[in-house]
Amino acid sequence: MYHFLSGFTSKVAGTERGVTEPEPTFSTCFGAPFMPRRPEVYGNLLRDKIATHGATCWLVNTGWTGGAYGTGSRMPIKATRGLLTAALDGSLADVLFRKDPNFGFDVPVDVTGVPTILLDPRRTWDDADAYDRQAAKLVKMFSDNFGQYLPFIDDEVRAAAIS
Repeated sequence: MYHFLSGFTSKVAGTERGVTEPEPTFSTCFGAPFMPRRPEVYGNLLRDKIATHGATCWLVNTGWTGGAYGTGSRMPIKATRGLLTAALDGSLADVLFRKDPNFGFDVPVDVTGVPTILLDPRRTWDDADAYDRQAAKLVKMFSDNFGQYLPFIDDEVRAAAIS
């Protein structure tokens, strides 16, 4: 629910006027302009559907890896397909996970068909210090953005929020 409410995405050239390079942004529930109710209504619907149907949810980076724009590159489609295949066939649930030090979620360590380096984004950057600075900036962006929801969410979601 935290990541759904956050709706982190990027504006990219070709889909947004005036954008020449990827620009990180937040779009509540990944569709803010089309949501007439308070975002928490949709977050609660999602939570209830997950609980009712026992769904497993995964976050998949389909964006950028290996450095900032101009240095890094788009996530390889083959890696995205490998992660989606593992999620859909259920094998992703059976792999070893590590805790992401910045966001606190579990990240697979090894997935068939996905280069292990892509599962640890810090390793994809030539400059680890630059990665750490960018990760800290991103954590702050998430924290600042999520402040708008804090008065409207329950303690469980509040506990998942990055602070």
